[in-house]
Amino acid sequence: MPQELKPLRPLAGLTRRRALTAMTAAGLSAAGLARAQAPAEYPTKPIRVVVTFPPGGSADAVFRLLVPRLNEKLGQPVIVDNRPGAGGNVGMSLVAKAPNDGYTLGLGAAGALSANVSLYEQMPFDTARDLKPVAMVAGIPFVLVGHPSMEPRTLKALIERARSAPGKLSIAHGGNGTAMHLSAALFTQMAGIKLVEVAYRGSGPAAMDTLGGQVPLAIVDLPSSLQQIQAGKLIAYAVTGTQRLPTLPDVPTMAEAGLPGYDSTGWFGIVAPAGTPDAIVSRLNAEINGALKDDATRATMATMGVEAAPGTSSQFASYIASETTKWAGVIRTARIKLD
Repeated sequence: MPQELKPLRPLAGLTRRRALTAMTAAGLSAAGLARAQAPAEYPTKPIRVVVTFPPGGSADAVFRLLVPRLNEKLGQPVIVDNRPGAGGNVGMSLVAKAPNDGYTLGLGAAGALSANVSLYEQMPFDTARDLKPVAMVAGIPFVLVGHPSMEPRTLKALIERARSAPGKLSIAHGGNGTAMHLSAALFTQMAGIKLVEVAYRGSGPAAMDTLGGQVPLAIVDLPSSLQQIQAGKLIAYAVTGTQRLPTLPDVPTMAEAGLPGYDSTGWFGIVAPAGTPDAIVSRLNAEINGALKDDATRATMATMGVEAAPGTSSQFASYIASETTKWAGVIRTARIKLD
């Protein structure tokens, strides 16, 4: 049986300052314990998710697919708050300045979270300093399409034609600074060609003008082009991701079709204000991943041309960092600036 411990006598020389230091340390320990216990208490009120896109877009629609399950698993309503503008900077700056208690989150994409720092002279927030990655949600591969009158029917032949006539072909995309714009810039840089870029307000108008023959080429998303590709009204030269798409199994990737190493995918995910407790981030990550792994949800996303991308928060953080470096080089070479 262990010997009974005698109470410790207070140190005679303990000063008031040291006593206050000890009290402060005890308070910090209690606060740390409270953070560790956060998931048992969190959430106790509705969670606002600032979506940096207008209602009806792919990212907005995909996240709304997840909301019913998140409501059920979290036990509190998840409220979507659409705040588009400035390539996502408007909404994401609200998240960066919000309390770090897990009740304000943001749904952002490659622009606001990785590329905008190189596109804008001044940014209202710093992704690495002001935001904490929670979970990747999905990726959106793009497709390089052409009008049926285009004689080259393969990517290699298209590149050869463009090289023989610099600046004679034009390529449409969904808007300056968008992932589709950057995908087009990466294409021209890696292929060593010069194309005239034509910016539209969204992927839909870019696809429609390619369909109508106003522009010969475009990089667009799948929802705006799938039906026309399947009907033979648009040529699909290649998809921009690293894997073929289930909905277009016969269309090669850029790398397969003649540009080894090419990879450009639109993506979006959930972030929180910096300083949000790890325990809360882990809880949110687990519930978002659970929703993304649901078979019915994944099937619906596939019909929308979107690929579910569950993973850890640290994996998402690493991906954001690598994308930031990648697009900084592309933007610098292309001399793209938005302000």
